[in-house]
This record gives sequence, C-alpha cells and structure tokens, in this order.
Amino acid sequence: MKKSRSKFRDTLSWLRSIFIFDPLIYLYTIVFGTLSLVSSLFDRSGRVQHWFARAWSWMILHTSLCPVEVIGRERLLEHRSSVLAVNHISAFDIPTLYIHVPFQFRIMAKKELFSYPFLGWHLRRSGQLAIDQQNPGSSVRSLKRAIETLCQGMPLVIFPEGGRSATGQVQPFLTGAFYIAIKAKVDIVPIALVGTYEILPMNTFHIRPNRIKVVVGEPIATAGYGLRDMDALAMRVQKAVEDLYYKHAEVADPRLASKAVVSSNE
Repeated sequence: MKKSRSKFRDTLSWLRSIFIFDPLIYLYTIVFGTLSLVSSLFDRSGRVQHWFARAWSWMILHTSLCPVEVIGRERLLEHRSSVLAVNHISAFDIPTLYIHVPFQFRIMAKKELFSYPFLGWHLRRSGQLAIDQQNPGSSVRSLKRAIETLCQGMPLVIFPEGGRSATGQVQPFLTGAFYIAIKAKVDIVPIALVGTYEILPMNTFHIRPNRIKVVVGEPIATAGYGLRDMDALAMRVQKAVEDLYYKHAEVADPRLASKAVVSSNE
C-alpha cells in the first residue's frame, strides 16, 4: 500500500514537472534571455544583464518551490574580489548563485553552455568566460581573460570539477582554475551547494522541490603558492568544499568508506 502511494505521488510530481515547472522555466529563459540581449546593446558594464539573470533565477527557484538558506554570507561580503570555488551537482546551481551571491560576478563555464539558445547568448554577451577543455589554445586565452577580470576587481565563480557530478558527490578538482587565483593573487572562497542534486540531477527533467543550502567557508589565501603548488592548492580547496558539503548533505561521504577500507586492511 505504501509503495503504491509513493509511486502515485512520484507520478504526480513528474506530471507537475513536465507540464508546469519545465515549460515555465523554458518561458523564463526565453523572455529574460531576450531582454538581457537587448539590454547588452545599451549597457556594457553587465549590471543590467546581471539584474535580468537574478530575476530569471528568482522566478525559477520560486516557481519550483525551492527555499534557500545561506550559511556564512558575511564571508562573501568581506571577500568580494575573490575566486568563488563551488561544487557542481545540478542545473539549479547557477540560479542559486545568481540570487544569493550579493554582488555582480562572472562565471567560468564549459564552452558547451554557450551554444544553448537564449542562455548561451546571455552568457556570451554578459561577459562570462567559456572554457574549452578540448582546445588548449582557447583555454589559455580564457585563463588570461579570467586573470584580467579578477585584476579589475570582478569576482569569478568557478566549478573546479569541470562539470556536473552525476552522483551528487564531489568529484576531483581540476587544477587549471587555481592557476587563475595564483596569478591574480586573490583569495579563494570555498562554497558548497547542498540540495540542488536532489532537485534536479543530471539526465532528467523531473524537478523535485527541495530546500537548498549555500554554505560559505573560510577564505583560502593564495599568498605563498606558486604555479608548482597548483595541485596542493586544488586539494586544499577540494577538502574545504567537501567538508562543508558532506556536513550538510544527505549524500554519503565517500571519504568515510575509503577510511574504513584502509582500517580493515591494517
């Protein structure tokens, strides 16, 4: 009986997503993406486009019935000109950041996102940075632009895993993004997004309303790190993000399983 009720609720949830949530999100993307493109003809600072991105994000999260709690917001306010290193587990990550990072920023994202209609057009026209992992020359140019962006005082959001996690667990961090922080000589602020995986994991259109937490950690200074230390810095930031994430997430911490295996072998 309980199984049949659970299946019935899941079916209703799926129908709500397919016929209400998803169409509305596509509509918001078209409307706000178009307005953002038009505004870019008159405002080259990106402020107006950032406002439209925040409005788009607000509509998505409120339509999807996803409340957000921010822990450690004061650390963001104290470290504006920084690299914000964030785990990436869902398409809901970016809307969450747009609303709850309380200042304008730029995002370094995979090149593939820039090819999407409306969303990609907004990303390109608003000065976001595309990283092409298959083209080293293009990646170098993107890294240089990212360093210039940081040196001009504009914060940068990076997803060091290189893409969304298919399991909801934090994946190994790539080192390239930390090259940017070292060269620009700025702090790195670790941020864990919790709950967005449960809302919308990869390869599905079924949106399940859930509470989101944005957990902001203590900033990590890059002073004293050189380019030979990128691996060590990446590991340090990854541990900080993992500690924040698994403290609040429902997803199992794989590090505990690894420790258990080591203990059993001793």
